[in-house]
Amino acid sequence: MMGRGEIRKFCLSSFARCLLFAACCFIGACASTADLELLRQDVSRLQRDSISTKSDLDSLKEKTTGVAKEESFNVVRMNQAEMQSQLANAAKDIQVLSGRFDENKYFIDRTLKDWTSEIDLLKSQMATLERQVKEMKDGLAALQVQSKQTREPSKEQEIETKSEEPLKEEDQAVKPAASDKVGKYEAAYNAFKNKRYKESREKFEAFVKEFPKDELTDNAYFWIAETFYNEKDYEGAILSYETLLKKYPNSKKAPAALLKQGHSFIGIGDKKTGKVVLEQLIERYPKSKEAELAKKSIEDITKKTVKKKK
Repeated sequence: MMGRGEIRKFCLSSFARCLLFAACCFIGACASTADLELLRQDVSRLQRDSISTKSDLDSLKEKTTGVAKEESFNVVRMNQAEMQSQLANAAKDIQVLSGRFDENKYFIDRTLKDWTSEIDLLKSQMATLERQVKEMKDGLAALQVQSKQTREPSKEQEIETKSEEPLKEEDQAVKPAASDKVGKYEAAYNAFKNKRYKESREKFEAFVKEFPKDELTDNAYFWIAETFYNEKDYEGAILSYETLLKKYPNSKKAPAALLKQGHSFIGIGDKKTGKVVLEQLIERYPKSKEAELAKKSIEDITKKTVKKKK
């Protein structure tokens, strides 16, 4: 294949021949037939060479165009590769942002759910406490009425007393014998030991009414509360333990009453109030065996709460 310089030289040579031919034509007007034939052959050869040269030029142009196209294609391909890389990086960034968004959304949803559950629990505890306070007030009011009725004689009794003549000391009503009092207490306690809780409760309540200021009365109140506790009537137990603690704050049964009252609150699902009651027991009676049991119960509540949060 001829280069551009060779093609240029060939074109100049052909042009020179044409000029020479024209000059010969002007110089020798009378040419022979043989010379004319040679001249024709030269013209034909020149035409063929011109066609070949044109073909080479077209081929060279086509190749040059192809190279340009290929270079343009490479540039476009590089641009596309760069764009694809940028799109891939953008997709990765979007994926990372999406993951962070999902993580934050999950955290927010979980936090809202925990807050909602805690609010519902607090509302439930408040409702339970309000109900318990109302029941305690009603129970205390009823006990006050009963106590007042026990201490104050009826009008009929007052009239009968006034109408009667004063009795001698030997004729006055004999107080219940000590053995009778102990027997009634033991009968109520035996019913409790045999798990006849309703019967035991009724006997202890009768004992309290009959001997309201006896040294065993505070114990009777405690066992009344215990009957409710063993029947899993925790609300009734809470009220009965509270009655004992209010009437006999210095009773020997007070530590046990606080322990069982705390367990009763836990039994109705109010662990927060139960924990408060157990902490009061530890503060008031730190050296009692009930205080040690209260500490273990608080530890169990704490462990369960931590485990539930996890």
